[in-house]
Amino acid sequence: MKFAHLHVHSHYSLLDGLAKIDDLINRAKELDMEALAITDHGTLYGAVEFFQKAKKTGIKPIIGCEMYIASGNMADKNPELGAKRFHLTLLVKNKIGYKNLVQLVTKAHLDGFYYKPRVDKNLLRQHADGLICLSGCLHGEIPNLLLSNQAEKAEEIAQEYQNIFGKDNFFIEIQPHFESADKNLRTGIIELAKKLEIPLIATNDVHYILKEDEDFH
Repeated sequence: MKFAHLHVHSHYSLLDGLAKIDDLINRAKELDMEALAITDHGTLYGAVEFFQKAKKTGIKPIIGCEMYIASGNMADKNPELGAKRFHLTLLVKNKIGYKNLVQLVTKAHLDGFYYKPRVDKNLLRQHADGLICLSGCLHGEIPNLLLSNQAEKAEEIAQEYQNIFGKDNFFIEIQPHFESADKNLRTGIIELAKKLEIPLIATNDVHYILKEDEDFH
């Protein structure tokens, strides 16, 4: 079965990712992957370099970003609320999606920056066309709600994201990291996806090429 990493951080995720663009592409080629996404935290610094180099090596480049979603209004700089944020993975489908992602990242830095470059759901609604949304890692809003035993609220939020991006453009992420955080989280994620008939997508929150001499997988 073919597999492509869709949740990957390069060294452009400052102080967080270690993998360089060339190394990521070469490793994907070694593993016979046909495509690869780059989803750096809050930025698109590596997008052009990644796109050009991946195309030259025959890897389909998928441009993306792991956005920071404000818990309320992105203009709120209140220390108690403004610092609370969630992660959300966005992937580009087409030229419209790329332009919208550029708009989101730009406004996150210019208008929503508070500790991190943030957007809110109102801005997501304005720039959702051409984008695929994945529900995020352990720091995503849905996993956070499930970990705090708020299953009904998690369902509500999942439906909200589905409404923003469209039924065919929203997926529930499931990662091996979930089980290490809470053995019930993966079960909760699967049950939520089945109940709402939202497709699951397997990702791996990649920050390194190799770890302890073991292949990333």
